[in-house]
Amino acid sequence: MLTSRLPFAGACRTGFLFAGLCVAATFTPTATAHAQRANGAGVGKAIDSVVTSFLKEGQAAGLSVAVVRGKDTLALKGYGKADLELDVPTPRRAVYEIGSVTKQFTSVALLMLRDEGKLSLDDDFTKYLPDYPTNGRRISVRRLLDHTSGIKGYTEMPEFGPMMVRDLPKDSLVALFAKEPFNFEPGEREIYNNSAYFLAGLIIEKVSGKSYADFVKERIFDKVGMKDSYYCSESTIIKGKVKGYDMSPKGLVNKGFIRHTYPYAAGSLCATAGDLLAWNRALHGGKVLPPSSYQELITPSSLNDGTKLRYALGIALHEVRGHRVIEHGGGINGFLSASNYFPDEDAVIVVLSNSTGIPADPVVAAIADRVFGKKSLSSQPYTAALSDLTGTYAGVGRGMQLTVKITAEGQKLLATVLMGPDAKPAPLRYVGNDTWDLDGQRLTFVRDGGKVTRLKVDMVYGYSQLDRQP
Repeated sequence: MLTSRLPFAGACRTGFLFAGLCVAATFTPTATAHAQRANGAGVGKAIDSVVTSFLKEGQAAGLSVAVVRGKDTLALKGYGKADLELDVPTPRRAVYEIGSVTKQFTSVALLMLRDEGKLSLDDDFTKYLPDYPTNGRRISVRRLLDHTSGIKGYTEMPEFGPMMVRDLPKDSLVALFAKEPFNFEPGEREIYNNSAYFLAGLIIEKVSGKSYADFVKERIFDKVGMKDSYYCSESTIIKGKVKGYDMSPKGLVNKGFIRHTYPYAAGSLCATAGDLLAWNRALHGGKVLPPSSYQELITPSSLNDGTKLRYALGIALHEVRGHRVIEHGGGINGFLSASNYFPDEDAVIVVLSNSTGIPADPVVAAIADRVFGKKSLSSQPYTAALSDLTGTYAGVGRGMQLTVKITAEGQKLLATVLMGPDAKPAPLRYVGNDTWDLDGQRLTFVRDGGKVTRLKVDMVYGYSQLDRQP
């Protein structure tokens, strides 16, 4: 998933064909796993079975997992290896780089400052960063947090690859992306954007008078009791920090180098699974923000045309296996992460990995099946001709053109993202109103005069409109 062009990306979900260069992982339950029941003493063994099955695929070094439902801690442990070269097992309090899980901490920090009267999320962000060239565009602070600003994302720029290993000041990175044309007009689309969160971190420092690292430590980590969490460093030796590994065609290799000047407020925090468990409990339990600010944090944004998104302020709302979830994931060189709160079950599932071979999200989904029980997802009959929908659709994606091919096989509709020779079609589930579902992604066909001309793709972490190609 991660290359020099795509570090600290958003969560890379299994089956999420539109999330970037994802490596899909599958999980085939063993007979023992099928026999486990997600209740009583058996749930711990069921979770163990899920995690070890993923590790047996050989594409992950180690994992740390925390699972709590209500007042019951069902799992809090490490699996696999913290260091492959020294053959060191993953400790219980293993520290990981959590990538874009960082973004919700950034959004919370800004809400804290707003509640103190030091800023408004509806202010033009150039009120705090007046030298940024918006060329007459008005971009609110809020638009930085929901990926709708249109600012060029630096992690999608080829020039960032050589830069991320160099020791340069923050304004060098801002200068890199500030000179680029906007991807779209503010509020017209949603495309995942690390540049916007970099600017958000600078606003926190400007308004608070503290470094981003100090503000998050003093106002969040210390308050919540996240004793093993900190701003990551590529040089400081930290007790309990696991080594990270990237996936290559030959297997796992030591992770690529990146200076933590650059992920910053978009992806430079480190934490343990236990600390993220405490964070979810505190955040969703009303101990971090007042109720009105918490609701603002988790209320999805809208585009200029009124389209409702499923991404709020540094946090996403959708479903995992039919269960409502409030979550964010992360990916950075050598690490993948997923931090999920299930409000209906009052449950938290955190999965941290020190390798990029297997995304964390399929592990979360498999654990959810064991803990909550599998839900059958209903579909509706599609009575029109599938041939009306088939064709190729293309438009703006994250750092590249997004092209989706829609095909039909019998009564099945399939989608293929054309991103290389290994692209494979995935079956869609019809949910009504010309909308189809793919593991939580929504594909809506738009008709003009009865003929399908566009495809709206809601990826949770992004929203694009693609034009049907001749």
